[in-house]
Amino acid sequence: MDQKLNQDEKEINLSDYVDGGDGIYSVRQVDKIRSWNNIEYGAGLSGKNTPATKLSMNRAYIPPGGVAKAHIHVDFDVMIYLLKGSVRHEYGDGCKKSVVHQAGDMFYIEPGLPHEVFNVSDKEEVHALVARSDASEWQNIIPYDRINERPIYEEE
Repeated sequence: MDQKLNQDEKEINLSDYVDGGDGIYSVRQVDKIRSWNNIEYGAGLSGKNTPATKLSMNRAYIPPGGVAKAHIHVDFDVMIYLLKGSVRHEYGDGCKKSVVHQAGDMFYIEPGLPHEVFNVSDKEEVHALVARSDASEWQNIIPYDRINERPIYEEE
């Protein structure tokens, strides 16, 4: 298992947060340990700390007024259960469509769909459970240029 992840120049060993290993792996309640694209994450389960090959799951938090900048999930599905707060997704070509989800809602995001996520509250944090049909953490996510309506690849 590739269990190390760099975060702000420090290495995090995600296996430190997992109990078990005889076929059942558990993550207990964990504080936020890393961030990406203005979203904070608690330790989760993935191919980095379990033998998983096609699935990952973790808790995600968006601070009050926070925005997860436009991006695309490459070749994997995402299902989210919103535990706390309310988010607005702007999505599609140019992120011109919009939908709002509130605590208790579950939703699915298709692979390749451009989207940007906004915490609609300037006082309450968003807390969500995120499941992906990809065992990596976020290696298969690329930024999206809303103005030019296209993905932004690293080599550009």
